[in-house]
Amino acid sequence: MARRWCLLHGLGATGAVWHPVAQRLQARGDDVFLPDLAGHGRAAPLEHYTVAGLADALRASAIPMMDTVLVGHSLGGYVALALADARGGAAPLGVLMLGTKLAFSDEERARGRDLAGRPARAFATHAEALERYRKVAGLDRSISSDVAVLDRGVLLSDAGWQLSMDPGVNAIVVTPMAELLEHVRCPVAAACGAEDPMVTVEALRALVPTAQGFPALGHNAQVEDPDRILAWMDQFVAGLTPLS
Repeated sequence: MARRWCLLHGLGATGAVWHPVAQRLQARGDDVFLPDLAGHGRAAPLEHYTVAGLADALRASAIPMMDTVLVGHSLGGYVALALADARGGAAPLGVLMLGTKLAFSDEERARGRDLAGRPARAFATHAEALERYRKVAGLDRSISSDVAVLDRGVLLSDAGWQLSMDPGVNAIVVTPMAELLEHVRCPVAAACGAEDPMVTVEALRALVPTAQGFPALGHNAQVEDPDRILAWMDQFVAGLTPLS
């Protein structure tokens, strides 16, 4: 039975980071949406960035929420939960969060505000900009040499090649996950790579007791081992109410 998926990326990336998983889903006939969050890739920027604002921008798009499974990587996990808020209208079938960071220090928040106030850096060549994007998105060549995961990560401006992310996103206000979970009425699952420097499976289990850890994988587990992540996604949907 075909499913519909909406795969959400993390801070600084684009929907293309889900390309390896999306290929596999599409090959078996599933419908897949890989949107860019506001201020990323080709999506329009916002004046101020919040998790709710990113979710609202997606709600205003043509992506259907009903009968859709949301899978959010990192920041995308927060946005997926906001989209599943029972007070926001049509709810998805379920939410999966992968590698979603839970704690943000005062130092990290201050650095984010500092970066948000700086102009976008320009590079002389496309190759230089792509290498910078790899670093920002955590997609260095040791993780993947697939250039498809870099799609929409850079753009050509009057100043030269730049990352396609609006620097203002760095100052995003992140709603605590526990608060978001209070208003979600669909099934939720969580996981992370055991080597993920941003979150641990123990921390995730404090909020989602069934959270899983993937040995030998890091923060971009969906790129590092798409088959293992796809198996986790399929295990989750197998327990959902069948589509009518």
